[in-house]
Amino acid sequence: MTDSRIQESIARLGTFAQDGTLDAVLTSSQQGNPLIDELGLSIDSLKDMIETPPHQLQNRGESPVRMEAIIELIRRPPLIVENGKVTGKDTLSAFFDGNISGDITAVEKFIPSIGRIEFLNHARGWGGTGWVIEDKGDTLRIVTNRHVAKIVAQRTFRGDAVYAYGPGNVKYGAQIDFGEEANSEPDPAQLFAIHRFTYLADDISADVAIGEIDKPADVDHIAPLPLAGADGQDGETVATVGYPAYDTRNAHVHMERYFKGLYDVKRFAPGLLIATGDILSHDCTTLGGNSGSPLLSLDSATVVGLHFAGAYRKTNSAVRVSTLKALLAGNSHAAAVADHASGTTEAADRTHDASHFEGRRGYDPDFLRAASVPLPVLPDALGLATPSDATPARPHELRYQHFGVLYSAPNKGPAVTAFNLDGALFRPIKRHNSTWFHDLRIPRDIQLDREDYGHADIDRGHMVRRYATNWGTEDEAMRANLDSYHYTNAAPQHRALNRSWSKWLGLENYVLESARTHGFRANVFTGPVYTPGDKELGKTGAPLPTHFWKVLIMLATGPDEVIRLHATAYMLSQGQLIQDMLLDGGLTEATEGFEYGEYKTFQIRIRDLEAMTGYDFGPLRDFDPLNRLAQSEATFAAKPVIEIDYLEQIVLGSDHTEPGS
Repeated sequence: MTDSRIQESIARLGTFAQDGTLDAVLTSSQQGNPLIDELGLSIDSLKDMIETPPHQLQNRGESPVRMEAIIELIRRPPLIVENGKVTGKDTLSAFFDGNISGDITAVEKFIPSIGRIEFLNHARGWGGTGWVIEDKGDTLRIVTNRHVAKIVAQRTFRGDAVYAYGPGNVKYGAQIDFGEEANSEPDPAQLFAIHRFTYLADDISADVAIGEIDKPADVDHIAPLPLAGADGQDGETVATVGYPAYDTRNAHVHMERYFKGLYDVKRFAPGLLIATGDILSHDCTTLGGNSGSPLLSLDSATVVGLHFAGAYRKTNSAVRVSTLKALLAGNSHAAAVADHASGTTEAADRTHDASHFEGRRGYDPDFLRAASVPLPVLPDALGLATPSDATPARPHELRYQHFGVLYSAPNKGPAVTAFNLDGALFRPIKRHNSTWFHDLRIPRDIQLDREDYGHADIDRGHMVRRYATNWGTEDEAMRANLDSYHYTNAAPQHRALNRSWSKWLGLENYVLESARTHGFRANVFTGPVYTPGDKELGKTGAPLPTHFWKVLIMLATGPDEVIRLHATAYMLSQGQLIQDMLLDGGLTEATEGFEYGEYKTFQIRIRDLEAMTGYDFGPLRDFDPLNRLAQSEATFAAKPVIEIDYLEQIVLGSDHTEPGS
């Protein structure tokens, strides 16, 4: 053990002596704090350690680090739950204001609705904690963490999950055991199969998974925990209820000394809420098995969060209750997911013939008014389909409400989608559609379908975002919303893309909200990059793209107060194409140590996007601020690509001297 760590513990022990913590610990021990026995201590031995000056502990054969850990554990004890009651709750008054014992008694009625998430056919017997969050009539919804559910389940493109298969092609499963208290026998009546996970967050969303179990017959004590009306307040008294497990990240000797081998059973750990900044934190004592524990407010007897991460004796993080409520309201049981109670499933694919699209104008190249922005010219090799309602001026465009699609027949997917975006006329429309359509203006056999997207790792990704074109009159917004659910507007996307999807989806919003944006209008082109190295999507004959591009065009006011066209290009990629582009441009220094493998968002020059795709964007390349920046700065720092870690890095104006300035 390093001298610096020992000195830090001695300093903190000195602080404890001055602020009364040590006196409170001794008082709690004299009142019968149950952790004293679990720690293998006697009141006299603890009193002797407390009365020893911290800098002399080592001379007495005691470690200051161990002493500090004991103090922290006693003041934030993970109390054992037996027969639905919290042991030792009467020994905490020295550490908490108010009637802590009475507050704990008030929430003990919730304990039976909190259980251990166990796995079937998996090498791990269990992996976390879950609790009842909603009553759906014949079923109950339970909530835990995404990282717990993902041990045995895989997210589908619908946002729900399917159980994965293990060695020997044996299917995994999960269940929740509402028992598993100390000194109790296994009770099959407390064990419920998790039939499925109706929501499994992607990797960039809050760490939440929602499952479904049968509702117990004639059992009232297993019921939803009440959710707080608002997010918790800093300093609020809270507690986690869960199943702390032996954690290999912590020192074995300390784990054994602190818990005496008694893990995996239900414990109640009080503490304080630390609601500062964007992270909801708390200082309850937790270990790995606490993942998915409810964060109960003892002040309001409601749930204020879902515990998802912690570093022992350092910090803990939780998903806010407002996030949980938003999921329940809109996303945890999306219409695309099968309804277990009714026995129905996602609606079957349907079709729309040409008559359905009468009056659709498609993409408007004159939408920005001050300048016309035509569709890009594409290479013949893409084999663009010709719709039955094509016009001489639009020989290949599938025209929808506020957007159009140029569709590649050999690739069975969109080559370019183009839409007009009017931020001033936006109309929010809640997602409720569960049906996808085939557009019969082009042959059905060159379009993918639901079965083609059946793999759990493949998402059916909108190229034109569902809500991006939901503007105008109410009827126009509704038509645009429905039009987005055509397979001609979708491309297969591996679920790993979601790691960078938040920045990718936020590009339009960020550009529209820029102070230089004129009229809150923009044109957006987007699509996949089809390359010879793409893998096949199953046996469909269609490629599985690994790169996606986007071009945003708007009118912006420059430093000279002149309104002019403004165009920027972006790529979502693992980086291979970016590396090739830099090498082709002679920027070999920029590729030394180039790392790729994870999907990232890059801003690139339109001229470089043209070289990668073979597309011709016409004069847009002349209105690209990144192109002007790279040409004006003869420095390595001005290489024509920017990795976007945060949206403020985007180059939006020609007067910029640095990315994001």
